[in-house]
Amino acid sequence: MKTLEQLTQEAKALANASSTWELPLHKSAQAPLSAPEQEVARQMQICNGCRYCEGFCAVFPAMTRRLEFGKADIHYLANLCHNCGACLHACQYAPPHEFAINVPKAMAQVRGQTYADYAWPPSFGRLYQRNGLTLSLALAGALALFLGLALARNGNLWGAPEQGNFYALFPHNLMVSLFAPIFLWAVLALSLGVKKFWQDLKPATSGEDMTGPAAAEATNDVLRLTYLDGGHGLGCNNEDDAWTLARKRTHHLTFYGFMLCFAATCVATLYHYALGWSAPYDWSSLPKILGSLGGVSLALGTLGLWRLNLQRHPEQGDVHQRAMDRGFIALLFLISTSGLALMLARHTPAMPMLLALHLALVMALFLTLPYGKFAHGIFRSAALLRFAAEKRQPSKLTLDV
Repeated sequence: MKTLEQLTQEAKALANASSTWELPLHKSAQAPLSAPEQEVARQMQICNGCRYCEGFCAVFPAMTRRLEFGKADIHYLANLCHNCGACLHACQYAPPHEFAINVPKAMAQVRGQTYADYAWPPSFGRLYQRNGLTLSLALAGALALFLGLALARNGNLWGAPEQGNFYALFPHNLMVSLFAPIFLWAVLALSLGVKKFWQDLKPATSGEDMTGPAAAEATNDVLRLTYLDGGHGLGCNNEDDAWTLARKRTHHLTFYGFMLCFAATCVATLYHYALGWSAPYDWSSLPKILGSLGGVSLALGTLGLWRLNLQRHPEQGDVHQRAMDRGFIALLFLISTSGLALMLARHTPAMPMLLALHLALVMALFLTLPYGKFAHGIFRSAALLRFAAEKRQPSKLTLDV
């Protein structure tokens, strides 16, 4: 086992040799680092001297292509990390060792900062620190109360509408006018934020444009959650060092459940505008099938994620982000279960209240989407795209020997 002095001397020797290395400078390379970023840079210097975890995930091969770690490099590595915990459990320098190497925790702290730094508008970055469970549920409750009062004013709060048609309660054009601006705002805010992130990452990760094979590999890694298997296919670590694929499977259930629900909405929109088929649809229709499968998958996935979040050891991530994590998980779970209940109770007197609750939850989700946990999937996908492009380029760390 190397001592701290030996690793420090190796890092200094590499740095002193940097005049013979071909290192491209990018705008953010000289930017001052925050305390969490400095901690990641410190740990990466030590990891670069050890390299025991080189085959674990995308973070470590990307790390070995660097001698120094500027702000863009650190943001890139932090968003490549999937917080599987394998490197923490394998590390000989993990706490209580004096080096105190905890890559998952350090990376998680920087990821949270990354979302805030790249938020659009910039002043809204503070919402990442406040977008917790209480705020999410309070916002959903306030919206449900508003919609419920609107139904009560029209005498529609209790009672089954004809043929279970929710457009009899909230006309289609009203629904569009409520949700379209919120959805478009979420897409705009996330797009502009990740665009800025991409612009900083590109020169720090070879600067080359994406190729077809690189894009295909990154897409495969995103859709399969390749790096949630611990680098060996056995999964993430529990507190007791046991391997488990539970996080990977619950993430898959959640992601694909969400996508099925979104697909159901898109198909229903196509039915309404292109084919002139108005809701409600039969159980055998494509929107109903996609929505039912998606709702069940989303409910099971988020229930599993909630349990894992409660059980996760404090050292395996950033505990300060758990409120944001749980707020996002809770909204997804309540959306899925309220949507399923709404389908089952479509012809009952409880349908109007369930509709108001479901619409409020969906609205709360999209209002908080650009400033909550959903961002991690977008930023991580961008980092994986840059990794797939970078790894296909010759390393800039070519010694002149």
